[in-house]
Amino acid sequence: MRRETRYVHRGDLERRQAKVRRWRVLLTSGAVGAIVLLLGAQIFQERAATASTFSFGLPGESRRLREELDAARGELQLAQAQLDRANQILAYSSRYRISADIATSIYDIALAEGLEPDLAFRLVRVESQFNEKATSPVGAIGLTQLMPATAGFFQKGVTKTQLYDRETNLRIGFRYLRTLINENDGNLKLALLVYNRGPAAVKRARAAGLDPANGYDRMVAGGYRGSGVVD
Repeated sequence: MRRETRYVHRGDLERRQAKVRRWRVLLTSGAVGAIVLLLGAQIFQERAATASTFSFGLPGESRRLREELDAARGELQLAQAQLDRANQILAYSSRYRISADIATSIYDIALAEGLEPDLAFRLVRVESQFNEKATSPVGAIGLTQLMPATAGFFQKGVTKTQLYDRETNLRIGFRYLRTLINENDGNLKLALLVYNRGPAAVKRARAAGLDPANGYDRMVAGGYRGSGVVD
């Protein structure tokens, strides 16, 4: 019986290899972070013990050891923060079955724009299913499905091509949602409805005494208990 030969497109193979490399980087960083954290804790304890021993010794030596102890405490806190970040990104990547690099971009840009990462991931899932090239029938673009006119309000002169760039799209989309939350006095439901329907449609519905809800807010934030924003 003739055996069927299966071919793998070179581009597919390269993407798989790149994905494996990205996972290795994150997993390695998590492992290294854990090791650094353990070593940092040990160094911190040793320096603390040394500082305690010299606390009744020479004033200059005691001050130097205290400074080293403060530096070790800072290094330990930084290692803990890096480890927590890596664990969070891996968790989101696994939950939504997306690549580690996309998860990293969403996580970091959300925090940079003052948006809670859990809400950011929910928004991107509903808007584009994490497809960077997504385009709606009405012309909304990219991961956060931005209309060019809306995006232009936050970044003057931004082009449609630029809105397909992951970093640009996420930054503007998250900034827009954060702005809507602030403008609506923290009312996340209303902010999401404006994001989806547009401010004019929501304003008309409310002016007519109608509920502007169309189910979008539940799709994005169903079961979500946060405020949507971070300080």
